[in-house]
Amino acid sequence: MFALRRAAIAAAPVAARASIRPFSVMGARFSGAVSAESIEKTLGPGGKAGEVPTDLEQATGLERLELLSKLEGKEFFDMEPLDMTHIGTVQDPIVVKSHDQIRFVGCTGFPAESHDVIWINLNKSHEHDRCPECGSVFKMDFVGSEDDGHHH
Repeated sequence: MFALRRAAIAAAPVAARASIRPFSVMGARFSGAVSAESIEKTLGPGGKAGEVPTDLEQATGLERLELLSKLEGKEFFDMEPLDMTHIGTVQDPIVVKSHDQIRFVGCTGFPAESHDVIWINLNKSHEHDRCPECGSVFKMDFVGSEDDGHHH
């Protein structure tokens, strides 16, 4: 099967092959898109030779940040449900904190469970986003770092 795939790629015209490239994250590291201190903070030391590494030693990225926060007695991710004590309006929206520039939230209406879950894409660049079913307005409070390299 793989021989057929390689043969098909080799036989493809050069213009078609230009769009095919292997997955790699090294370009982001070498381009400066990811700062050195954020790499050090999100990469663990790894396991010692001949030993099984602990979760903290082998964890990377957001998982490592979450584990480090738990060691400090804090929660990195806010797992509490949104405060839906009112229907969001443009003047008084439902505020959603996010470490990422894009976040999905599920709206079930006001009062809660008044309609099926509708997933809304909150974006940092939007002033606000609105549920198409109930009209509730959501606004993102971006608490992350602009230079984090984990955005896709």
